[in-house]
Amino acid sequence: MPPTPPTPTEFAPAPPQIEQSADLPAPRGPGRLAILHPAIFISAFTMFGLLFALQEWMNMRRAGYSRGPAGEFGAWGTQYFLWGVTWWLLARFAGPFIQDVRLTRIVTVVLPGSLVLCLVEQMIWVLLVPYIPMKRGPVSYWHHVALTFIDDLAESLAIFWFGFFLIRGIGYYQRLRERESAASHLETELANAKLSALRMQLNPHFLFNTMNSISSLMRTDIDAADSMLEQLSSLLRMSLERGDVQLIPLHDEIEFIETYLAMQDMRYAGRVTRTLSVDPGLHDALVPAMFLQPIVENAYSHGISKVDRADLSIEIGRDGQRLQARITNSGKGLKTAQGVHGGRRGVGLANIRNRLQLHFGESATFSIREIDSSHVQVTVSFPLQIAADSSEQLTRYGVG
Repeated sequence: MPPTPPTPTEFAPAPPQIEQSADLPAPRGPGRLAILHPAIFISAFTMFGLLFALQEWMNMRRAGYSRGPAGEFGAWGTQYFLWGVTWWLLARFAGPFIQDVRLTRIVTVVLPGSLVLCLVEQMIWVLLVPYIPMKRGPVSYWHHVALTFIDDLAESLAIFWFGFFLIRGIGYYQRLRERESAASHLETELANAKLSALRMQLNPHFLFNTMNSISSLMRTDIDAADSMLEQLSSLLRMSLERGDVQLIPLHDEIEFIETYLAMQDMRYAGRVTRTLSVDPGLHDALVPAMFLQPIVENAYSHGISKVDRADLSIEIGRDGQRLQARITNSGKGLKTAQGVHGGRRGVGLANIRNRLQLHFGESATFSIREIDSSHVQVTVSFPLQIAADSSEQLTRYGVG
């Protein structure tokens, strides 16, 4: 055979979103490549042989030879089938050696081994295809092997080294995928750790502020303080029941914020007019746990508490394929509040910004603006995802 041929307060964080579980076991590795399946691998080698056979047969036809295609396809197909089987077995049982072998061992071990393997392949091929070479007349088996081995040595070595570097390349690619998978897993674990740290930061902050509110009521209204303490117990129970879940159905978050608002009603009895409006189609939308409470708390602390009469509006609706929450409150404007508090927006808002970054990356926005001198509005927007089952307890922290 022949040889082979926004605005300043607009929030748009940089890291990309990740879709993983917030209570996540180690992810699966990349798995075995499909090309290494024996049927695919051996068939691919055989197909190469048949293509070369077709080329050889067409060249012979153009040269005037009347040789039938069966012999040509049988000879080439058998040879490449044998090499396909050989290299699949080598990849299966000697893959690590092939992928790690150094240059010195390639020269001292693999190169001599390639000559031996080419001879063994030729011996098997002659047994299976005894009619080649037909023009030289009957010859003994070993004479036949010697003739074809010399004639086909260049081609056999080319096939051998093609297989060698193919397996080596597949090994490099597999390891690259494994490193990427490990890096992705580490990134996921880091994000989970950051989210857990933010949750641990938020809960004591919320508890501290609420206990201060209860303490102030103890001096003026014991019954209200007692009721507020019971509601705080309910909020803590909700928080404990959620555990480490990072994304929860919106209706659970609304239940939490309604209890919190009821507590604030006791503290600011008759001073606040509030409205809560939620699109009914969004009750099963997935939202970050406890993402409304820090914003509402900030509205009370830095706005509503500074005036005698105030209003608070919470609107949650759909904006195309996004969920949008707008929290508007009256009180002191941003400039006044910044002058009093040195430009700080509090732990709560910074916490929400960081959590949105980890959950949604560049897909989330967070803005705070002054509508007029006495009204401030916070707007949060992120991709909308509806839970397939309203009872489903999803723990993913990234949304696709």
